[in-house]
This record gives sequence, structure tokens and C-alpha cells, in this order.
Amino acid sequence: MFRFRETNIDTRLYLQLQDLASVLSGIPELKFDYAYGSAIDNEQYKLTASANWGIGNAKAKEAGLKTDILLRTVGTLHHSDIQTMQQFMENMSESGLPKFAGQLFTLFENIRLEEIVKKQRPGTAGLFTIRRDYLNRYFTQQLEANVTRSLSLDELYCLVYLLTQAKTPDPSFPAANDRQVKQLERLKPMIFQLFDAGSTSDIVRITEQIVFRLESDYTDMVHEYVILPIANLSSYTEKNAFDELTRTDSLANESLEEDVSEEDSETFEQQFSTWHGENENADRKQNFMQFELEQGTRSSLMGEGARETEEGDQAMAAMQGASGKSEQNDYSEMEAMEKRQDNQNTESAGGAYGRENQYAVKVIKNAEAPTDADVKLYHQYADEIAPYQRRLSKTIEKMLEHKRQSPRSNLTTGRLSKKLVSAATEEFPRLFYKKDEESKEMDAAFTLLVDCSASMLNKMEETKKGIVLFHEVLKDLKIPHSIIGFWEEATAVKDQFQPNYFHVIHSFRDSLYQNNGAKIMQLEAQEDNRDGYSIRVAAEELEARSEKNRFLLVFSDGEPAASNYNENGIVDTTLAVSETRKKGMDVIGMFLAEGHISEQEDELMRNIYGRERIMIPTVSELPEHFAPLLKRLLLKML
Repeated sequence: MFRFRETNIDTRLYLQLQDLASVLSGIPELKFDYAYGSAIDNEQYKLTASANWGIGNAKAKEAGLKTDILLRTVGTLHHSDIQTMQQFMENMSESGLPKFAGQLFTLFENIRLEEIVKKQRPGTAGLFTIRRDYLNRYFTQQLEANVTRSLSLDELYCLVYLLTQAKTPDPSFPAANDRQVKQLERLKPMIFQLFDAGSTSDIVRITEQIVFRLESDYTDMVHEYVILPIANLSSYTEKNAFDELTRTDSLANESLEEDVSEEDSETFEQQFSTWHGENENADRKQNFMQFELEQGTRSSLMGEGARETEEGDQAMAAMQGASGKSEQNDYSEMEAMEKRQDNQNTESAGGAYGRENQYAVKVIKNAEAPTDADVKLYHQYADEIAPYQRRLSKTIEKMLEHKRQSPRSNLTTGRLSKKLVSAATEEFPRLFYKKDEESKEMDAAFTLLVDCSASMLNKMEETKKGIVLFHEVLKDLKIPHSIIGFWEEATAVKDQFQPNYFHVIHSFRDSLYQNNGAKIMQLEAQEDNRDGYSIRVAAEELEARSEKNRFLLVFSDGEPAASNYNENGIVDTTLAVSETRKKGMDVIGMFLAEGHISEQEDELMRNIYGRERIMIPTVSELPEHFAPLLKRLLLKML
């Protein structure tokens, strides 16, 4: 809707908006994204909201984005007539003001749909109030700018908006040119019909009247303030957007019939009400469609919709879980959104690795035997971090020893305690204790993921010292762990092929060997980083471990950056972290700065990792930040 755009994505808000779009539309598979304006796109199967809402105003931004989604899902999906819009745009293409016509129609249609949304969902009125206040300020500023630039029709468009949203029937506009003010007066009878409009046809009629009145006096608008609520309008065949997005081709099931005469056929016909030939439509792009029970589709996939079978459906069926509906049939909005989010996580186009990673390919690179130079450098780094290692190992050993020596009281068997008061005060007293019980070994497994993108070039050597500390401490405590460097090879990326390397320095099998630490020296800065994909791959192996406590630590120095992964990469990484935590694993992000941690960097890591993040101003300080983290995680297990 506006010209400027913020690039820092609030991933929590993004996921909330994705859930909101899915829940309100009733189409779980409908994707959400930011764009220049708000529209429904049937070709991309997504709904967009304007990325330019409320620059510097978080409250207006959230209200603007949510009302964009409300207008499109509750409004446009069900209450806008597609065929009428198509005919209108075709007619207006021959007028002298096609751009103005499209924007004026969208403005009026949004006003009509807003009233429908507020009527169906009264709780949204506050959001629309914030939206109107923000737009009133915006169009007032744009009015003044258009007057200065002598953009007459842009000026008049701003006046039309401000008139429709005015709190008085006859507002004044001292900043506007007299010509546009007089023109507005002549248009008022037509504009005020808007408040009685009950359909898209009424909006079209009002807009056409105004356009025909103005096209001989004005040249077309320069700026674009809104976009049509329906993208790719000419490609729609249904009357409304919801039917378009949930339809299947009319010939979907005719493939069941063959041109075989009844004489030559040895078969007999019988109708099976829950079977149809969806498998015969493999090369036809088809959206989801709901069926009545007698026309249903028998499928291993769970959910509300039935669709054509595709490659990977068996895997998808195995990934999905069953859920039951409460007897009250009443879900809170938060529960519904969380359920939608879970479905989207597993049903994303990229399968188990996320929609943004459907073309990512895993390439395993095993570490080689360390050279003499690697061994020498490793011992040098080990000497440097030795004080941190000794203090940390000593603390953990003391805690383990204390746990072994501390008597366990209030038992039903063992040695008789000297405290026998409970024998007289309790019906079933516990009078015994034991102090010879050995504590369990530390039941934990760790994976350390190391960002090996090109931006780590000047940080990798210092980073290795932190990794040496990690390895030496866990080796002393006999805790299995893996160390993996990750990167995407940008120079080898091709269409539908994105090779992602996983440099396995230590696996769980060899991490406790005495002489393997020097392999850490083989980590080097490479190219891009696809963090969300890498986290999911690493979490697969960690999830398979039998240990009770499982930790995934991620060393990184910035936001994800890979092929077609920039802004979406932040959201995808956030989803990967959330999915991994839901599987019972702790995920901690460690940010390696270059001397100063900016507010934007801290916000980025907060969006992805939440409170479980460590911000390190300089890489040289990594050991002193890393040691307390390891201590906290290890003590958590005791």
C-alpha cells in the first residue's frame, strides 16, 4: 500500500498471521506472505498483506496486517463477485483512467467488506479503528504531497478516501486545490451511494459513474496506493475466490469411463460411493476440494480436504498425527492457531525439511585424519582454554560427587532414620534412608552446529577455541556429542538443486576418542548458510538418541542467507527451532558479533531462538561466554 518497507521480520507476528490466514479462510494449505499490497493469489495459492504497514509504529503495523487478512478471508473470499470484477476491469481497460478505476474500485470494495467483517466478527472493530486512523494520517500527508507535485487525480483520490472516512458529513480540506475540492463536491452524491452498496455489482456501478465523469478532465494516476484484492484476476473461472481455491477440474473423474462396448466387456458396473479416479490425474495441477460423504475420497492422509495423490504421500501419512475433537466442539482461537501451525509445519511443500527447502540436497562430508599441523594447533588451543575447562569440569564433578554422597531420605526401605516423629503423626510413615546409592551417569547428548558461511572467514579460528572447549569438557564427562559444520555451496546451485554440506567433525560414535579432537581444525568458512534446513537435518540424528536430555547448539554470525532464502529463511529457521523444541530437544543459538551487538541483531536472534540465545560481542570472548552456558546445561541434568 505504501512505498517504504521494513526488512526486519518479526517471525512471531509472521507465524501468527499465517495461522490467522489459515483459520479464517478455512483453507489450511493457504500460504501467507508479505507483498506490496493485500490480495488473494490463486496461482501461488497464497494470501498477501501489505509489508509497508505502520513503519515505526508497531501497533498500527499489527492492526494493518491483521485487517488485511480479515478483509481478504472473511470478505473477498466469500463476498466479492469475481465475474463482475473481471467484466469491470475489461471495460475499464478501454477507458482513459484504468489505473484510477482499479484503485477506486478496491478502495470502495474494501470499505464495503469492512462492514461485513465487523458485523460477522464484532471483536475486530478496534483493529479497524487503528487502521483508519493510520490511513487518515497517511492520506493527509499524501494529499499535501500531491498538491505540491500537481498530481491532480492522485490528489482527488486522497480526497475521496478522506471524505469516506470523515467523522462529519461536510469536512473541509484547506490544503487541497480549489479545482479538486469543487470536483469532490460534484462527486459526493455518487460517493455517498457507497454506504448503501450491498454487492460487488453496486461498487462497480458507483465506480463506473465516477470514472466516466472524470475521464475527459484528467490524465490517469501516477501512484499506486492499493492493489486489486484478486491477483491474476483473468485466470479465475469461479464466481467467488473460495470456490476457485477449493475447486477441482470438472473432468476429474471422467477418466473412470473407457470406450469399451458392453458386448465385448466381461466386466459389470457397480457404483462405489467412496472411490474415484484421482490417481489418473497425475499431471494435472489441482487444489484441495471438499466432498460430501457419498462422494468422498478414501485416503491415508488426515484432514478436512481430499486431494490428488502425489509422490511422497506415504511419507506424509506417516508424519501426520491424529487429533480428537472435544465434546464441547469449542476451540479457543489460540488452540486452533497452534493446531494449524502444526499442520503447516508437517504438510509444507518441502516435506520434513520445510517448504523453503524442497530443493535442498544433503551432502555429508566426513572429516579426514588430522595432520601434524592440525594436532599441534589443537594442543595450542586446548592449552588456551584449559583454565575454563578445569573450572567447569571441577564444578560438575563436585555436583556429581555431592549427589552420590547425599543420603536419600523418606524411603520405605533402607536404614532406619533417627527422625521418627512421622511414625506418630502419619498413617504411612517413611522412616528409612539410603546413602550408598550411586547416581546415574549424565544422561545427555549434544550436537554443535557450526555456521561455515563466508561471513565466518575472520571468526573461524577464534570459534574453534570455543569448539575445543565444548569437546574437551564433554569428553571428560563422557557425554556423547557431535560437531558438524554446515553451508550451502552457492556456486553449485541450479534450478531445483541446492547442495547443502554437513562437515561431520565428530559423530556420536567417535566423540569420546582421546585423539580425535584435532579434526576440529578442519572447519573452514565456505559459502552460504541455510539454517532452517541444517537444524532439521541435525535434529533428526539427535532425536534418534536414547538419552533423556538432548541439546542442539547453533553457532552463527548472522541471519540465514542462501538461494531464494533471504527473508523467508528467518521464518523457516524459526519454524525449525520451534519444531525441534516440540520434539523434546533444547535448541540454543549463539550469536558471534564483530565487536558490537546491534539492536537489530539482538532482535533477529530473539525472533529465532527466543530467550535461549547467547549474544557474544567478539569471538575472542567465546570461551568465557560458552563455559557458563555449558555449566548451566549440565547442571540442569543433575
